[in-house]
Amino acid sequence: MLQQASLYGFVRTILIIVLVYYAIKISTRLFAPYLMRYMSKKMQQKFEGQFGQQQQRPEPKQKEGETVIDKIPNRDSSSNNKVGEYIDYEDVD
Repeated sequence: MLQQASLYGFVRTILIIVLVYYAIKISTRLFAPYLMRYMSKKMQQKFEGQFGQQQQRPEPKQKEGETVIDKIPNRDSSSNNKVGEYIDYEDVD
């Protein structure tokens, strides 16, 4: 058996969709400031925690003006003298 959609059912469905849309829109405007405030507090706590961890790391004791070398270059690398001949040149105008 085939049923037809009534005009009353169609209008009722459209009205429900419009009411739900406006209810979400109004509730978003009411609760958005509270949600943003909550999220900003959480981010602030996260950044403060990261900053605190960064400050607690022990810094190496160094005298002011002292040069520190972390890596010593390899002495094994020698230049390849068979690359070619060096030619000195001049720019000609």
